Amino acid sequence: MEWLTAPFEVAFVQRALWGGILVSAICALAGTWVVLRGMAFLGDAMSHGLLPGVALAALLGGNLMLGAVASAAVMTAGVTALGRTRRLSRDTGIGLLFVGMLSLGVIIVSRSQSFAVDLTGLLFGDVLAVRDRDLVLLGGALLVALVVSALGHRAFLALTFDARKAHTLGLRPRLAHAVLLGLLGLAIVASFHIVGTLLVLGLLIAPPAAALPWARGVRGVMAGAALLGAAATFGGLLLSWHLGTAAGATVSALAVSLFFLSHLASGVRHRRVSRAAAPAPVPELDRSTSEAMS
Repeated sequence: MEWLTAPFEVAFVQRALWGGILVSAICALAGTWVVLRGMAFLGDAMSHGLLPGVALAALLGGNLMLGAVASAAVMTAGVTALGRTRRLSRDTGIGLLFVGMLSLGVIIVSRSQSFAVDLTGLLFGDVLAVRDRDLVLLGGALLVALVVSALGHRAFLALTFDARKAHTLGLRPRLAHAVLLGLLGLAIVASFHIVGTLLVLGLLIAPPAAALPWARGVRGVMAGAALLGAAATFGGLLLSWHLGTAAGATVSALAVSLFFLSHLASGVRHRRVSRAAAPAPVPELDRSTSEAMS
C-alpha cells in the first residue's frame, strides 16, 4: 500500500496529480470531438504550433501560458482562413502552418543561451513543476471548456455528422468549426505544460479513443475519457516515481497503452457477442427421416 501512496505524500507530486486530472478533463471535452471528426493531424499541428509563442515568452522572461495562447490564436486563425480557400486542400494548409510554426519556434529557441534545456522543457513538459497558480489557471480553463462545450454541443454534434444539415438548421457550421478550434487550442495550451508540445496528443486523443468503444453517446465518451486520463496521470506519476522515468512522457505512454488495451478488450467482447448471436447450426436429417419426407 505504501508503494501506491508514498509518491503522493510529496507536495509537488500532489500538484502534478491535480494538474493532470484537470488537464485530462479539459482534453476529454475537446479530444472527443477531435476523435469523432478525425482531426488528429490538426491537433498535432496545433500542438507543435505553440512552440513560437512559448519560446518567445521564455526568451523574454514572460508568462509561458500567454505565449502559448498567442500561438494558439495564430494557428486557429490560420487554419480557419486556409479552410475557406478552395484552391488549397485543408491538409496541405495545416501541414504548411505546422512546419512553418515549428521552424519559427526552433529559430527563436536557438537564440537562447540554454538551447538544449529550454527546448527539452518546451517539447516534453515538466508536470512536476506545476505550481498552485497553474492549478488556478487550469481550473479556470476547465470552467471555460465546460461552458463552451455545453453551449456548442448541438452545433458540434450536427457539424460532426452532417455539416449541410447543420447549415440547414441554422447552426452556422463555420462559426461552430471556429469555436471548436478555439476549444482545441484551449486544451492544447492547458496541456503543454504537463506533457509538452510533442506529447500533448497522448492526453488529447488516446483517452477519448479508448472510451469510444464502450460509450453509448458523446457525453459518455467525454466522461470515460476524463476518467481514463486521470487514471493515466495517476499511474504515470506512480511509475515515473519508482522507475525514475520522465513523468510527462510516462503519463502520455500510459494513456496510449490504455487505448490499445481498450480496443483489444473491445475486440474480444465483439467476438464473444457475435458468437452468442450466431444462429445454432441446423442438424442434418438422418436418412430415414429424409426418405420419409420424400
